[in-house]
Amino acid sequence: MNRRTLLAAIAALPAFPLAKSFAQSSEVDDISRQRIGTLLDEARRLDTLETVIVTRDGEPLAERAYGNNSLDGSTNIKSASKCVVSALVGIAIDKGLLDGVDQKMETVLRSEFPKNPDPRLSKITIGHLLSMRAGLDRMSGPNYGRWVASRNWTRSALAADFVDEPGGGMLYSTASTHLLSVILTKVSGKPTLALARDWLRPLDGFRIGAWDRDPQGYYLGGNQMAMTPRSLHAFGELYRRGGVTEDGTRLISEDWIRESWILRTNSVFNGDGYGYAWFLKEMGGEQVNYAWGYGGQMLYITPSLGLTVAMTSNEAAPSARTGYRDELHGLMTGIIGIVRT
Repeated sequence: MNRRTLLAAIAALPAFPLAKSFAQSSEVDDISRQRIGTLLDEARRLDTLETVIVTRDGEPLAERAYGNNSLDGSTNIKSASKCVVSALVGIAIDKGLLDGVDQKMETVLRSEFPKNPDPRLSKITIGHLLSMRAGLDRMSGPNYGRWVASRNWTRSALAADFVDEPGGGMLYSTASTHLLSVILTKVSGKPTLALARDWLRPLDGFRIGAWDRDPQGYYLGGNQMAMTPRSLHAFGELYRRGGVTEDGTRLISEDWIRESWILRTNSVFNGDGYGYAWFLKEMGGEQVNYAWGYGGQMLYITPSLGLTVAMTSNEAAPSARTGYRDELHGLMTGIIGIVRT
């Protein structure tokens, strides 16, 4: 199903004007559920789409699992896991384990620097790593395989050439979030997975399964993380609620979430904004903050409408160069259009 076909299906959905007879919110929600359900049925034609969960203000609007997939089945959320690492950094700052985003990474990683290091390594901050502006050559895309085949991922990342200045343009690199994972382990004395399970334990429905580690045992910050669609959605709900669980327990500061969704740079690949591991984009006239993993592992949050939408897809199929990611954006835009009506 191409994007034009999907958008045509959205436009063909029956209109339900909200007159005074639909004053009660429950009736409005019933109409939204019906229309979104129809939209998700149409989305079945997207061959690699596996699951979708849509909620508004925490209330279910629609959910689907296509083919043999399950909303409770484990999936590799790929780079969508970068937002989990970002959350852990924010919690570490709140706990005083890190000084803040302006802290230089060398205060923790100096022992991992190469001999005679480029002096620019000493200028890279936690914030630069979070916003993909370290200036180091990317360890994603064509360089990813070589990087993960190295004997020491941390030192290999730090020995990369500078292709920009620290704080310059966006250089999307999984090495940046991996360095954050190493930093978190070093300052806490605990593996990153243990931190996630400890700090986010009160979040109902959240669970991380398997997670790859590097040769030194550090968890791969920003990739190869197993999670169920419901767990991914629960994480998105934590951010939508401003960092508190459904029962009001605060896990992440509201300031951190606000800072994470401030434009820091723009992607050279799609032009979308980027904050602290979150992409930023306008869809359907609303500001949307989203996590994106290879293959089409998506987590969308539209604060103005109270929307949290999780989508998972075949992890082996590319999503950017095929236009599939744009089809998922189109599906999200359709959801927004229904909720705004």
